[in-house]
Amino acid sequence: MNYSDLKGQVAIVTGGAGSLGGAIANGLAKTGVKVGILSRNEERVNRKVKNIIADGGIAMPLVADVLDKAQLIEVREQILTQWGRIDILINAAGGNMPGATIKPDQTIFDLSLDDFDMVSRLNLNGTLLPTLIFGEVMAKRKKGSIINISSMAAQRPLTRVVGYAASKAAVDNLTKWLAVEMAAKYGEGIRVNAIAPGFFIGEQNRQLLLNEDGSYTDRAKTILEHTPMRRFGEAEELCGVANWLCSEAATFVTGTIVAVDGGFGAFSGV
Repeated sequence: MNYSDLKGQVAIVTGGAGSLGGAIANGLAKTGVKVGILSRNEERVNRKVKNIIADGGIAMPLVADVLDKAQLIEVREQILTQWGRIDILINAAGGNMPGATIKPDQTIFDLSLDDFDMVSRLNLNGTLLPTLIFGEVMAKRKKGSIINISSMAAQRPLTRVVGYAASKAAVDNLTKWLAVEMAAKYGEGIRVNAIAPGFFIGEQNRQLLLNEDGSYTDRAKTILEHTPMRRFGEAEELCGVANWLCSEAATFVTGTIVAVDGGFGAFSGV
């Protein structure tokens, strides 16, 4: 599908300079959406915007921290001044920290509560705060699509990644709550959904999944054994679902979490 109804709409992609958020930004730009790339790292933001423009898209750099309300409000005014509207919000900013992950030789009692708190704030608050700031524009117009990025770790808790899994489970719950709240208070035009990626090799999990020589770690092999498609996902494979959820093709879809996982969530291991 070409999703021609998306042409001319305005999207903000938090974490848009990263691998998954960046791929979704590319997919939206190719449909004619004007994309604001939001991240703390100015150099990466500018590089991503330059790449989208070079590929024929329209993009704007938005340098801000998803946990900084003042910065997000400033970015909102920048978008509205330059493009006049906000139609789509992709909450792709998130991540993990070493202390919120249990190493093979550790137990839950070695968990760093400071790192756990930071991971929770980044994944949960970092999804909620942009929704409050940018979603307010949608509420006034009674129209918009918000997509949160969850994880299959939210639905099937994984060993070791306790902070990330718990906070992404909270994102699932928040997604459903927001979907109900928006529809009940502002009408059917505002939809809130989430995408739950399975396993994609990116910057944050590369050391967990790949050895120095590029071969798979034991953890990666276990993941593939429990993924019916027997491979890791490619970031671009998130674009179809994201474009669909933003488009008129999904006008009756809200409060759902769409798995893009190669069958991982459906496989019992038997």
